[in-house]
Amino acid sequence: RVIILVYATIQDMVVSALVKNSCKAIPLDFVFVIDSSRSIRPNDYEKVKTFIINLLQFLEVGSDATRIGLLQYGSVVQPEFSLNTYTTKAEVEQAVRNMKHLASGTMTGLAIQYTMETAFTEEQGARPKSLHIPRIAMIVTDGRPQDTVEEIAAETREAGIQIFAIGVGRVDMNTLKTIGSEPHLEHVHLVANFSQIETLISVFQSKLCGAEDTCAVVDHGCQHICANLPDGYECRCRSGYQLTIDNKTCNRNNTYLTHLFLFCQWSQLLPPFPLFYLLKEKTTLLLLYGADLQKVVLRPSLNTIKVTMIHSLKNDYSCCSRGTDKSCTSEHVSMYIHKITGSRSSEIDYCDLGNHGCEHNCVSVPESYICRCNKGYILNLDGKTCSSTCFLSFCNQMKEMKMQTKHIQKNIDHCADGTHGCEQEFMNTADSCLCKCRKGYTLRPDGKTCKKIDHCADGTHGCEQEFMNTEDSCVCKCRKGYTLRPDGKTCKKIDHCSDGTHGCEQEFMNTEDSCVCKCRKGYTLRPDGKTCKSNDGIMDLVFVIDGSKSLGPANFELVKQFVNGIVDSLNISRMGTHVGLLQYSTKVRTEFTLNQYSTARDIKQAVTRMQYMGRGSMTGSALRHMYEFSFSAKEGARPNTPRVSIVFTDGRSQDDVSEWATKAKNSGVTIYTLGVGKAIEQELREIASEPDEKHLYYAEDFEKMGEITKKLKSRICTGTLHEAKIHCQTMTKQGLKNTKLEMSDIGFFDKN
Repeated sequence: RVIILVYATIQDMVVSALVKNSCKAIPLDFVFVIDSSRSIRPNDYEKVKTFIINLLQFLEVGSDATRIGLLQYGSVVQPEFSLNTYTTKAEVEQAVRNMKHLASGTMTGLAIQYTMETAFTEEQGARPKSLHIPRIAMIVTDGRPQDTVEEIAAETREAGIQIFAIGVGRVDMNTLKTIGSEPHLEHVHLVANFSQIETLISVFQSKLCGAEDTCAVVDHGCQHICANLPDGYECRCRSGYQLTIDNKTCNRNNTYLTHLFLFCQWSQLLPPFPLFYLLKEKTTLLLLYGADLQKVVLRPSLNTIKVTMIHSLKNDYSCCSRGTDKSCTSEHVSMYIHKITGSRSSEIDYCDLGNHGCEHNCVSVPESYICRCNKGYILNLDGKTCSSTCFLSFCNQMKEMKMQTKHIQKNIDHCADGTHGCEQEFMNTADSCLCKCRKGYTLRPDGKTCKKIDHCADGTHGCEQEFMNTEDSCVCKCRKGYTLRPDGKTCKKIDHCSDGTHGCEQEFMNTEDSCVCKCRKGYTLRPDGKTCKSNDGIMDLVFVIDGSKSLGPANFELVKQFVNGIVDSLNISRMGTHVGLLQYSTKVRTEFTLNQYSTARDIKQAVTRMQYMGRGSMTGSALRHMYEFSFSAKEGARPNTPRVSIVFTDGRSQDDVSEWATKAKNSGVTIYTLGVGKAIEQELREIASEPDEKHLYYAEDFEKMGEITKKLKSRICTGTLHEAKIHCQTMTKQGLKNTKLEMSDIGFFDKN
């Protein structure tokens, strides 16, 4: 998985000599995170996009190859597309070209946190960690972050994300090193200006193309799994298995750990331990503790164990540590405590232990042994001793003689005294009491205790999702929301809506554990979860209030009264109308968002607390902020809910208003413009929705704002226009003049 955080921009040069030939690298999950702060000039921002597009030329983009995601940030994080949005390089390139510059702050820590916690989730298209898809982060910055990055960058690296940090211009190298992975020589780069960032393309081409699929081109010899690494490969084992000493083959994961004394010479303990030293008679070892057998024999055929020296025992039977204790030398040490790690079935030859009791021959089997007799003999019921076939014939004759004399030998119950020590079941035989295990269990070598048979351990079950060991087999299972197909291995999603009993009035949707009702656009689901109600009369309303110095503190208080008067007429609630408010002068300030308050009382108190800014009049900037942020889901805008903005101003804007007003209206926002005093007619027309007579209002001074309030409240409260007539000021094509408006000419909602 790869993150590329880009803080700065590059020139528009296409480095054709470098990107002419793409390489076939291993798949990556690759997320660009673009610094879109105001310190980056527009032409430099375009160079960032060119840099990204050039970098893409090295990558094989696709759902099964490298996946690309991108987000940019300033004061907030703005995701552009996730890892599962596009599956072709052409789509990614077009999305990069369509990006818009945010031109705000530099919250780098926030961007890194979003990338780690959201961008690399499986919901966003990241592939599971078990697939070992690499994660890399490349950070290009032209300035100092406005938040802390050290802690979140460290957490990101610990999560398995490799970070490249690139600085442009006057950037603090210590900050870059705080962000980038180690070694810093490979992960941290600094260039003097944006013109030089293109020189890094060849560097990253080498790094990204250097990750070849080593497993595909070498004879790795891995028994189970070959995993690519940046500098080669390594063998891994399936669940339930562990890698043996040859680092290629796998054994069942029944690790056998013992502490023991080993009599040998000092030279034999210098690593690596010579295997042939461990195969002579001296390797028959007495275990002191931690084992269930008295001794372990390491046979010459062994290749699946590891031996590690952990302590030295001096002649006086005290322990010493080589390297820290000067008395711990070869002349003082005669015994050493070792740890043997390996598979018990490979490690122990039960016949070699010498306590099998077989009269003739002992044959080792996994985890046990059996006795066999020489030719002409047969194994007795005790499983150990042997009898001649002639002797058995003689015994049969003796038995017949005894039967003829009606002498009946009484059976002896060897289990009756309760001293057998069997964990589960027992069985009386002719000469002893034998332990047995229930179905699904097998007898341990001690002949008394039982262990559960794991039918799933060999990994051949073929289950698509989950599996479960049962008494006599390995059974496949499915995760919640899925059901097992007839093949007993694969799973299919459960359709909870298919039986038609959902009772949904309009639409329905199948989820993991139920069938959920939905409503069409313009409707909201009722509390019963099945029927829908119309959204008429419900809206998301954002006030955009002029707080410039031409207004004055006294008139600003009148404007706050105007806002609260409108709020009084609305049905404010979590399910009803939501209200947000911006104040602007030279800068734009969000007083409260759409999702901040859910009662009219709280909103009115927030309006009353609002402080007068009293500087310039950047109406265009306020419209841009309203369009880009105020109606975003992050600030509480709801889908399928009418979006309305009331823009109040008392004079000429110091910047252009037409561009952002048009974008807002084209996105579905209905804008009502309220002008007072020296407001400019042309600007009001450019801002307001059409037709003007329904969306544009004007008052000659602040004392007449009450008339405008009445008109808006009348429309909001009744939903229809009554016949009352009110005198007010309105805009006409001839200019500003006093006009007597009928209420039937005034509307709050655009009929379109």
